[in-house]
Amino acid sequence: MIPQKLFLFTFIIFLPILSNELNAQSFGKLRGFVTDSTNGEALAYGNVFIAELNNGASTDARGYYIINNISAGKKLNVVFSYVGYRTQTIQITIVRDEITQLNVALVPERLELQTVEKIGEKIQDKNPTDIGLQKLTLRQLEILPKGVETDVFRSLKYLPGVQATGDVSARYYVRGGTGDQNLVLLNGVTIYNPFHALGLFSVIDPEMINSVEFYKGGFAAEYGSRLSSVLSVITKNGNKNNFSLKASSSYLTGKALVEGPIPHGSFMFTGRKSYSNSILKKFLNDKNVPIDFYDASFKINYSNPDFIENGKFSLFGFLSGDKLNSVNPKEEDFDWSTNLIGFEWLQVHKAPIYSKVTVSLSQFNGEVIPNESKLKPRKNAVSDFSGTMDFTYLQDSEDEIGAGFHFKILSTNLKIVNQKGIKSEIDSYGGNFTLYGKYRVLRFDNFSADAGLRINSGLNSSQGFYYEPRISMNYRLSQDIALKAAWGIYQQEVVAISDENEVISLFDPWIIIPNYLNTSQAIHYIAGFDIDVLEDLSLKVEGYYKRTIHLPFINEEKAFEFEPDLISGRAESYGYEISINYSSLPVIFITSYSLGYAYKQLGNHIYYPKYDVRHSLSTSFEYNFSSDLSASIVWSFSSGLPFTRLIGYYDKYYLSDLYGSALSNTYYEPYPILGDKNIGRLPVYHRLDFNLSKKFEFSFLKFYIDLNIINVYNRKNIFYFKRDTGERVNMLPFLPTATLKIEI
Repeated sequence: MIPQKLFLFTFIIFLPILSNELNAQSFGKLRGFVTDSTNGEALAYGNVFIAELNNGASTDARGYYIINNISAGKKLNVVFSYVGYRTQTIQITIVRDEITQLNVALVPERLELQTVEKIGEKIQDKNPTDIGLQKLTLRQLEILPKGVETDVFRSLKYLPGVQATGDVSARYYVRGGTGDQNLVLLNGVTIYNPFHALGLFSVIDPEMINSVEFYKGGFAAEYGSRLSSVLSVITKNGNKNNFSLKASSSYLTGKALVEGPIPHGSFMFTGRKSYSNSILKKFLNDKNVPIDFYDASFKINYSNPDFIENGKFSLFGFLSGDKLNSVNPKEEDFDWSTNLIGFEWLQVHKAPIYSKVTVSLSQFNGEVIPNESKLKPRKNAVSDFSGTMDFTYLQDSEDEIGAGFHFKILSTNLKIVNQKGIKSEIDSYGGNFTLYGKYRVLRFDNFSADAGLRINSGLNSSQGFYYEPRISMNYRLSQDIALKAAWGIYQQEVVAISDENEVISLFDPWIIIPNYLNTSQAIHYIAGFDIDVLEDLSLKVEGYYKRTIHLPFINEEKAFEFEPDLISGRAESYGYEISINYSSLPVIFITSYSLGYAYKQLGNHIYYPKYDVRHSLSTSFEYNFSSDLSASIVWSFSSGLPFTRLIGYYDKYYLSDLYGSALSNTYYEPYPILGDKNIGRLPVYHRLDFNLSKKFEFSFLKFYIDLNIINVYNRKNIFYFKRDTGERVNMLPFLPTATLKIEI
């Protein structure tokens, strides 16, 4: 019965929806790329607007736009606009039944920000199927609190529906999902351990970011292999016009970016290195931890119309490493690295077809070396060789057809010792093939839909094929009110094994779910509405329900080697989110509230996970005094996190030497007795942060200074209680920081 339903679903998706209502001989198309005139970088999410038709489009993450069904033979004014850039109007005449290509380079605006025009914003966003999607640019990331320096993962935690377990870690949890259920993509390539320094910071240097797309759920068929969210980061291409150098320094790292033109292309190289860990004492309760890390990336681009017209080739790479080597033999050491390399071919074809081909290798290696400490050893290795081919076809009716196939060859190895001293090695190897297709209905002014199906062969051949149907819809009641909804099934075959009892996770080892367990599966239900209250004021409300089955848990009761390392459980989460956005330069005001419930179930035991935050509120206010000076404040509040109460101690007997003297080699130590898991709640959390940014220009030099104050009124937010002593450990105190950046 199920295969017949899936066949019917697939048939509906790919059935051409009605015949084209337009006479192709009377219309033409317009497409092209919008870039920055000073460096050639793509301007993502800009506006392209045809005044006479009161219609337009937005650029995608790579600056590409296309507009269908434009009246041929008439002189039309095309307006290109982007916040912070001078609006440009170009007069064109569309040739019937042809595609006109118009590439535009916008000039940065040096006038006061109040004069920047916003043209056609509501037109180009009239009917998107974007429920759960948040688009971010580097500019938006920079105005949020930085901790020590700008960090994309820390910025995500100010979005509704995204939770954290404290100031210290950059790890995030989306709508009740675990941390490993978040897919992190760099130019379309998976990063398996995207964290530095015990999870305190992300490995992605903001200097290399061009745009970010973050899906909190309900993502379309082209994305897979995770249950909760997708974070897609597109890097800069490098300056196509001039050589330039940017260098910056904070209390933690020094970093540099070098970019410039090459024949028919450009290059970019970034490098970052920690040089002092004294600031980390603020994150780690004044404990001196010898953290040492680095990351580096490069990207080389080539585009030659004499070779392939409208084709662009990119070779990119990324590598990072962390070491924590203690001088004390009684303390543990840590060592892990993340490396990837990829090749991408983007092609805009003569027909309205856009294609992308990517081949990549992503690797992660991590190890915990216990030395003479009580910590158990752990070693993990991941190697992922992947290839993708994606196509997008835009019909005359403005509907889109998307299709593609992905393959993956993955190997994982994990060596662990549990708390009872039982050694385990989980060694897995597999390959899968994924085929997806989707149809986007965009022809109507008040309705749009994105229906797709993803078919996954599975990394473990014994578990067969997985079918993942998905659909999202948008219905506009009026010009200012839109109703949105999404539903989908999602599979995840690779999981990170984490110990929920760890306050700061060292690194989460990845494995392919073994054959004796079923693959994890989640179902998303999302609905909401958007209201443009005023021209500059919008309201967004979303509610969600997510159910997860076959969720792997560590088998904490394992006592013999023949017993399974993992057992299966389930999870459930639901809630709603409200956000209000007011943007009328020089003022930007954003506030959001979320109410969420998250549960995990193992056997008959149901409990709250450590990231279950019931109420959370975030409010930010930014004022742009000029194009060179801005200030912002952010206040955040959340209800208390769950924790396991300590109800007492008993003296545990230890025998250190089985063959030694019983009197000289035995001892007692207090051992904590814990109550029901996560039944307690910590006090509420709140703090106020401040940021001031100023730019100075002297001849060919540009200086950027960022001054930040974390926890302005020095709120003592509790982090955790030490179980051995009962001592209270707080999160970040009042913390002023500064970053200086120089650009040549």
